[in-house]
Amino acid sequence: MAETLAVAPPRPSAARMILALAAPTALSAVLQAGGQVAETWLAARQGTAALAGWSLVLPFSLLMQQMSSGAMGGGIVSAIARALGAGRREEASALVLHAVLIALLAGAGFAILLAGFPHAVFGMIGGAEAAAAAAPYAVALFGLGAVPVWLANTLASVLRGAGRHALAARVLLLTWAAYPPLAWALAEPAGMGLPGIGLAQALVFIASTLAMGWVVMRGGMGFRPVLRVRPSRAMFWRILSVGLVASALAGVANLTTILVTARIAAEGAAAVAAYGISARLEFLMIPIAFGVGSALTALVGRAVGAGDWEGARRIAWTGGLMALGVTGAIGLAVALAPRSFAGFFTSDPAVVAMAARALSFTGPAFGGFGLGMALYFASQGAGRMGWPVAAGVSRIALAVGGGWLLGDLAGMGLDGHFLAVALGITAYGVFTAAGVRPGVWPGR
Repeated sequence: MAETLAVAPPRPSAARMILALAAPTALSAVLQAGGQVAETWLAARQGTAALAGWSLVLPFSLLMQQMSSGAMGGGIVSAIARALGAGRREEASALVLHAVLIALLAGAGFAILLAGFPHAVFGMIGGAEAAAAAAPYAVALFGLGAVPVWLANTLASVLRGAGRHALAARVLLLTWAAYPPLAWALAEPAGMGLPGIGLAQALVFIASTLAMGWVVMRGGMGFRPVLRVRPSRAMFWRILSVGLVASALAGVANLTTILVTARIAAEGAAAVAAYGISARLEFLMIPIAFGVGSALTALVGRAVGAGDWEGARRIAWTGGLMALGVTGAIGLAVALAPRSFAGFFTSDPAVVAMAARALSFTGPAFGGFGLGMALYFASQGAGRMGWPVAAGVSRIALAVGGGWLLGDLAGMGLDGHFLAVALGITAYGVFTAAGVRPGVWPGR
């Protein structure tokens, strides 16, 4: 009698696995991008001074989102995914409490610094006039919203680490869908202006934190986490070994924007507002790349936890090229019609003209930015952050140092600063991609 051989089911392709996890996150990312566009439009409606104040707060607001969701959040996803990939479910459960404690401390830090000392912080960057507009907005945004933003994004990362991207995305979809109408209602009908936009974001993330916490504790990870565990240095380090490096890189990226803004501030409030609009394109790319990147962190983490380095590299490059295609197409479209993009946010002709000049330089660079962002998230899953660090350093060196060389010494003015920003973005993609290879990610 012939033996019947068991045939293993076909293994899904890397692209199919990425799309399965990325689709729900990408959908929420599209709504997040839409909410951020609406936020920019609302800020511009409050006048040029308000738009300049919003531009000062923008890097810090995006830093908070990036650190809590993509940076420290990536450390959480990576730690939980690697634990589950190696079959250590109790460790994955214990990591939830450690992630929440990190979120509480980090959120409090943002609240104390930026809501407690807004005039000092923003005055150093954009001057007293812009800081006066920024301060009440920052108090509402960070004073009430910093801890909820950190908690909501941390709990979403917990779910993603367990492969439950769709559950996390459902809550965030509702969060970002509710944000624009509430921001408009508080800013204009309620007459709060720019601070109303900050209050709206705080309120939607308070609701998001409550909903996300309920989902996690009801077993959204596939099991109910045990929170009655003693905090452990080893458990904290599982997250922080990746999360701290990634947070530092997020800080470097936003510091680049802050330093370029500080240099451009000498040209006046219109120049600051124009650069804020052009920088918004980058910040719109981040949630799009995050849709793919969040899937890469989880999938690469599981592959590495199981010892499959070759599969991890294949997944990383597949996702990186997907992000390259999407962000590259958007960047080129904006570069071909920069005035249309800038004109959506403001009718001030001087601001539109300067923003269009910036976008014509930076737009073509964003394909490389998408590639670098996706492979940065993949590197989190692999626990290999050396080359992303080099990428962050090269970016700030070119954007700020190159701006001084091209804008000041070479006499190119604002065009020199914008070209330097584009070169920095390109270098970020090149250096991050250079790290995803067998010599850095071991195994064959």
